[in-house]
Amino acid sequence: MIRNIVRGKELSVVVMNEIGALARTMSFLVNHGINVEAVAGYSNTTGDEGELIFITDNNVMAVNELLSNGYENIRENDVLIVELENRPGTLKNISELLALNKININYIYCTTCSGGCPAKIILSTSDNNRAFQILIS
Repeated sequence: MIRNIVRGKELSVVVMNEIGALARTMSFLVNHGINVEAVAGYSNTTGDEGELIFITDNNVMAVNELLSNGYENIRENDVLIVELENRPGTLKNISELLALNKININYIYCTTCSGGCPAKIILSTSDNNRAFQILIS
């Protein structure tokens, strides 16, 4: 079921909710050889700003690059990065396990592939320390 689990840091960046915001943000990263391994995004309730959350292969360089290009509202958040077998039921199983242990999933985003590689699930929970211990055992 779980192939690997690590504690990690995601970046959270506030952007203007406008056409091309994601493209601009990602181009600053890719132009410096930074790989984005998972990404999610949404707009706020008024629709004027958005937030991008993502995992990179080099957060220090990513933060420096974003700051040098005018991004000011950048945070690093603790998350769990779980690699699961990409087959039916694996996400159901870990979400049930967390629920049985009274751990809330604050948010989740993921990547998948159909070529036998694992699905990568990024989780923020009400208790990442306990969730990690439960999922690793």
